[in-house]
Amino acid sequence: MPPIPHLVQRVIELLKRYPGVIALGGFLSGIGSFILVDRQASLASWIAILLLVSWIWLMLENTLTGLFTRTFKREIPQPLLRYATQMIHQESLFFVLPFFFITTTWNSGQLVFTGLLAAAGLVSIVDPLYYRWLAPRRWLFMALHTLTLFAALLTALPIILHLTTAQSFKLALIAAMVLSFPSLASSFPINTWRRGVALVLLTLAVGGCGWLLRSWVPPATLWMTEVAVSTQVNNRQPGDSLEEITASQIRSSGLYAYTSINAPRGLNERIYHVWQKDGQEVDRIALDIKGGRKEGYRAWTHKQNFPPNPVGRWQVRVLTEDGQVIGVLRFKVIDDAAKPAS
Repeated sequence: MPPIPHLVQRVIELLKRYPGVIALGGFLSGIGSFILVDRQASLASWIAILLLVSWIWLMLENTLTGLFTRTFKREIPQPLLRYATQMIHQESLFFVLPFFFITTTWNSGQLVFTGLLAAAGLVSIVDPLYYRWLAPRRWLFMALHTLTLFAALLTALPIILHLTTAQSFKLALIAAMVLSFPSLASSFPINTWRRGVALVLLTLAVGGCGWLLRSWVPPATLWMTEVAVSTQVNNRQPGDSLEEITASQIRSSGLYAYTSINAPRGLNERIYHVWQKDGQEVDRIALDIKGGRKEGYRAWTHKQNFPPNPVGRWQVRVLTEDGQVIGVLRFKVIDDAAKPAS
């Protein structure tokens, strides 16, 4: 058998010569998985499972490397371990980016979260940034580690286990809190019980911030394929989508908010159409959607009870149960006198 360290060194040198190969592979696998989810193919579940298995290896790295050393009487080279960690970060980040690019509502706080993922992906493929700037700063390295795992779980759990977006978010947030605790402990050693209590409170604060900012996190596996604001829906299809409508029109026929939402096969999700006028909520209507239809699950709400003076800027925010924004429909109600003559 050829010497493992020499073979490993050759592989490492080859990959270092082409540092973008892993990132490109992750990005292509993410696009492929997105297409498979869009087409309801079960292969996407296996890709997501492989992604999570790599994270299990990463979290049990010390235990598994010790077992390998005791079994084969040979240590795994440290360069290989460091590169394996970087490879998992690259693969995970570039796997989830296509999902978040598609599902992000760009004129909202979700831009910040997706921008952080893109920045983390850039850092992971630039060796000077990853090894000389990120890795020596343990707290920053673990922050990237936690963010990457959080995004990977948000993407993989609905595909694998058919968990709702709300359930996936809670589970991913708990996993991020558990993972952040040892990283915080390494940066702030627990010398006294007061420091231990402070560290627990700090970990809970990280989780609390994640929960309060949940509307900034895109629902990775839910996206809208068709939207319309219309005065009619016939045969499950909306009429002409309107950007402006007169007050008399909505008083006489009401208004439909039509959304077609794509979701993985087997996923049953409750969403909300939140009607707002000039930034103030006036109505919240629950809808149940089911995954599995390529064109998306068609659902709509018909609002007839408008305020006495409905003139103003309106929007219908499409939200998950936990308040994550799937998309926003905007329209303007104008006074009848402001409508130009035909």
